[in-house]
Amino acid sequence: MSRKLIAILRGITPEEIEVVATELIQAGVDRIEVPLNSPRPFDSIERLARLNGAALIGAGTVLEPRDARRVADAGGKLVVSPDTNVDVIRETVRLKMQSFPGALTPTECFAALRAGATGLKMFPSFLLGADGLKAIRAVLPPETEIYMVGGVGAGNFAKLVQAGASGFGIGSSLYAPGKSASDVGKAAKALVAAYDAAVADRA
Repeated sequence: MSRKLIAILRGITPEEIEVVATELIQAGVDRIEVPLNSPRPFDSIERLARLNGAALIGAGTVLEPRDARRVADAGGKLVVSPDTNVDVIRETVRLKMQSFPGALTPTECFAALRAGATGLKMFPSFLLGADGLKAIRAVLPPETEIYMVGGVGAGNFAKLVQAGASGFGIGSSLYAPGKSASDVGKAAKALVAAYDAAVADRA
């Protein structure tokens, strides 16, 4: 079962990426994002791409088309951004990678989808909340994948899934610099259990 959970490893180093990623994958989180404002992010992406071909590996905080090209060159398959930049989206799609740009309004959501985005990263999602998500979900194509990022966790998975969330991006509550790989693994297991319960309740 591939869960729609993206681990956001902001600040991770290439030296620790493999052991942390192994813990995540074993816990059931097989979508991993290395933000480009982390130390030597493309080195980390290259190591991840070699580590596990079954996981969806890529970069976050991708702001320029040239950075999308570097992600592809490093072996990444996923590009996540904090904003709706149609040039980044189009370049990502051209390179046959998955594109999840940041959006928060209907205007941004539709601009992203028209540019070819794979799905949407609602960011920062705590500003939108479940009620806002439900309202925006009502006007989007029903097949649109929506990942909630920013202020999400085990405590609000269920409410957001009921409102229309497809998945979640989890950052500091899962990983922060200095956190041990084993602690990341424990946190990932708790998030996976909460996600599974939320999805089962929706079904």
